Amino acid sequence: MSSTTLRPARVGSRTRRAARSSSRLSESLQTYAFFIPIGLVFIVLIAFPFAQSFVYSFTDLSGLDPTMRFVGLDNYIRVFTDASLLAGLGFTLLYALGTTVIITALAVPLAVIMNRAFVGRRFVRAALFFPAIPSIAILGLVWNFILNPLASGALNTALNGFAGIGPFPWLSDPDLAKLCVIVVGVWSSTGWHAILYLAYLQSIPGDYYEVARIDGASPVQQFRYITLPLLAPAVTVSTLLLMTSGLNVYALPATLTGGGPGFSTYTITQTIVTSGIAQAAYGQASALGVVFMIAVGIVVVVQLNLTRRMNRS
Repeated sequence: MSSTTLRPARVGSRTRRAARSSSRLSESLQTYAFFIPIGLVFIVLIAFPFAQSFVYSFTDLSGLDPTMRFVGLDNYIRVFTDASLLAGLGFTLLYALGTTVIITALAVPLAVIMNRAFVGRRFVRAALFFPAIPSIAILGLVWNFILNPLASGALNTALNGFAGIGPFPWLSDPDLAKLCVIVVGVWSSTGWHAILYLAYLQSIPGDYYEVARIDGASPVQQFRYITLPLLAPAVTVSTLLLMTSGLNVYALPATLTGGGPGFSTYTITQTIVTSGIAQAAYGQASALGVVFMIAVGIVVVVQLNLTRRMNRS
């Protein structure tokens, strides 16, 4: 009797295990199916163009002549010796680091202020978010009119009329031009990132602050020990977006200063476009693009590792 009663139980358990394994396999296949479009997009838009650029970087491809000749590392050597390319690299790094630090330092306190209840809070939020709506190229043209270094420029006219000073060479002095591009970049993105931090702030339970106030914690201590640690994921997202967009900046300096004066506000992307299209030097532009993509990848990996360590601590 015992053997006859155990057999159906064993058969039933095997059937259930087979059903569970089949269900897990089906769920896994469905999960992987979601990654197929992402993989196709990655291959078509990133992997294949990068591989093609990597091959072209070792040639003298000009686009005017369909034939190309292997030149070895000549294009890479020129990338690290050409003055305009080095200037573009230097300003790109300065812009990316400068805007990331300044915007983060401004956006977090702005988000804390906007998270409080005060009259006109919705209007202030909309006003801060507005600079992120127009195209950055349009903003560059508008600020080019405002910061025109001539006496007829909008800002110089206002300074001369109200304070009797000027004109100032806002966009004709190399150092002032760099500062102006960074300031306009900060002005255009601070509000957007403040709204991003505000969304994370509103997800923090108010009980934490209530308990901290009962324990006698000051507003500064609440910000340091509650707000900042819980904003760590937002800081990771915000700084990653700022660094990647800063390293890929093109439209703002191209419309605001045109890369000038000289090569002082040239960027890597502007150099790639100029070399690849205007000068028909696709091989050199491909080499610069490969170096730039590797550099961006290194920066992103280092940044992610640093933020993970900060989150753990």
